[in-house]
Amino acid sequence: MPGAFFDDLKVGQIFQHPIRRTITEADNVWFTAITHNPALIHLDEEYCREHTEFGQRIVNSAFTLGLMTGISVNETTFGTAVANLGWDEVRFPKPLFHGDTLRVETEVLELRESKSRPNAGVVVFMHRGYNQKNELVAHCKRSGLQLKRPVAD
Repeated sequence: MPGAFFDDLKVGQIFQHPIRRTITEADNVWFTAITHNPALIHLDEEYCREHTEFGQRIVNSAFTLGLMTGISVNETTFGTAVANLGWDEVRFPKPLFHGDTLRVETEVLELRESKSRPNAGVVVFMHRGYNQKNELVAHCKRSGLQLKRPVAD
């Protein structure tokens, strides 16, 4: 089933995405390693126990951002996105830890016609990620170029 076409979206519409994801140690270490991020807060359990307020490794925030966006795709942009135009106001009010489960909701904030593409419009989404305790752990605005519903000939 495709995501939503530009014409089908409404400002204020909220999607409660059914996919949830429990984050594993392997997810965090693999993502951190392949992005060449040597931060001890993601990789060194002993360092975190001794030197951080959390006492354990925290999940790489870039992984959290990517996962939050990815979870939103089926209901919003799958098969209907032309391009991701950018992320704004990315925030991580609480960390995620290994074993936490991320759930995501998306709100449509803005809709406007594309000036250069008559078959598409610009959408601004607000993605919000919550852990299993229903604590807000991440949020961002994401702008995308979204196809309009095809017109029958």
